[in-house]
Amino acid sequence: MKPVNFDYYAPTSVDEALETLAELGYDGKVLAGGQSLIAAMNFRMARPSALVDLNNVPELSYIKPTSDGGLAIGTMTRVSTMEYSTEVAKRFPLLPEVAKFIAHPQIRRRGTFGGAIAHADPAGQLPSIAIVMNMKALIRGKDKERWVDAPDLIIGPFMTVIEPDEMLAELVLPAWPARTGSKYVQVSRQSGGYAQSAVASIVTLDENDRCQNVRMVLMSVGEVPILSQKAMEILNGNKPTAQAIEEVAEAAINSEIDPASDLHATADYRRSITRVLIIRSLTEAIERAKKGA
Repeated sequence: MKPVNFDYYAPTSVDEALETLAELGYDGKVLAGGQSLIAAMNFRMARPSALVDLNNVPELSYIKPTSDGGLAIGTMTRVSTMEYSTEVAKRFPLLPEVAKFIAHPQIRRRGTFGGAIAHADPAGQLPSIAIVMNMKALIRGKDKERWVDAPDLIIGPFMTVIEPDEMLAELVLPAWPARTGSKYVQVSRQSGGYAQSAVASIVTLDENDRCQNVRMVLMSVGEVPILSQKAMEILNGNKPTAQAIEEVAEAAINSEIDPASDLHATADYRRSITRVLIIRSLTEAIERAKKGA
């Protein structure tokens, strides 16, 4: 099967891209890496009347430090560029750790950082990581721009607050405090496959090894990535004992997740494995925080 007919636009600047999106309105669709969109179009699950291809807009591809020690990443930065960036690895080791689980090297060389987040696939790693890292998203339109916190960006499966005449232009990653550790764990049927369940944790400890800030996101166990409130309620301000971590796992699987059965896994299996992954992710993140990793 092939896509329905569509018009094609290839702007060479951000201003031209935004002008084109404003003219097209609901008829237009941004094309970034195309690793998800083109497949959906081939199956006619997506039928845009026009594509606005951003691959000829070099000003959208960059990784640069921010004044507070964080990073700003342009929406068209390739996933593989992020994966092998020394700047990223030094400041946010969680990202290259996650990248290795994203499909296959060929896909990562074409897929884009911002495109994967804007696609908002519930089984996609980067939307979940944007949430757990509390990234700030710069959304631009013609003569307008706004900042949205990543947890507020995704409003449903494959749905974001980005309007048809807007595009995701940049992600800003806030700096991590000292004594912060992170860990991503995933279970899938094969390498590069969809996650049956995945958990990412970021833990900051104070000088007494108490949890100063805990963020944990649960993936592929609901319609959208789930930022665990139970992890924050149980661990923040307390020592992260094995018993406390077990308590987080039990609370999360009983009251926060809503897994579905599909061709990748049953709901019961997802619930069972998520409990194990929560314990692994939090335990390793805490150990890394103690080591200053």
